[in-house]
Amino acid sequence: MIASLGRDALLRIAPFALFMLLLALRGFAADGAWGFDERWLYALSTVAVSALLVVFWHEYGELSRPLAPTLREVLVAVFAGLLVFVLWIQLDEPWMRVGEATAGFRPVDEQGNPIWPLIAVRWIGAALVVPLMEELFWRSFLMRWIDSPRFAAVPPQRVTLRALGLSTFVFMLAHTLWLAALLAGAIYAWLYMRSGKLWLAVIAHAVTNGALGAWVVFTGNWGYW
Repeated sequence: MIASLGRDALLRIAPFALFMLLLALRGFAADGAWGFDERWLYALSTVAVSALLVVFWHEYGELSRPLAPTLREVLVAVFAGLLVFVLWIQLDEPWMRVGEATAGFRPVDEQGNPIWPLIAVRWIGAALVVPLMEELFWRSFLMRWIDSPRFAAVPPQRVTLRALGLSTFVFMLAHTLWLAALLAGAIYAWLYMRSGKLWLAVIAHAVTNGALGAWVVFTGNWGYW
């Protein structure tokens, strides 16, 4: 299967796969099982994924050579990102959850005091790195690949409802808040499909994660991280 994927596909899968691998390692190393504070593995994830994105940036045509979003489009993306943030913190009833997070992130010491370097690392990773990595994988690659193995030739505006639905469903499965994730994935995909510009989905995703991070720190609801 992997051997049949082209370079364009692999370059969009690699940052996401690396992030998920390191996330799994955080789960295995929980509670100091490996003799160190596993929370710092998030810093490794952020640095490693960022390095991949930088090295191959010129090959992500939708990011390195984008059509510049208009001010109106940026404002729509910001509004969409804030809307997803509100949905995310509201749609958290027990029946709207599936399982538990693979590796929770609670950046406080034994006395419950915030560990600000950990908070900064988590917020930067979630707000700046994750949106790029995930939108390249979920929307730029997977959603279009469902329609055609030659996904790079599929204009976002011509993505089928089948591809939208399946990719959003898989996106939902990767999150514990399944209903919020379902709506979030659909909104980010809609921005990309309507405009043809991946940057709008990235901006919206970044706004969501940035606002969520600020809310988590302000309220102490670390479970959302």
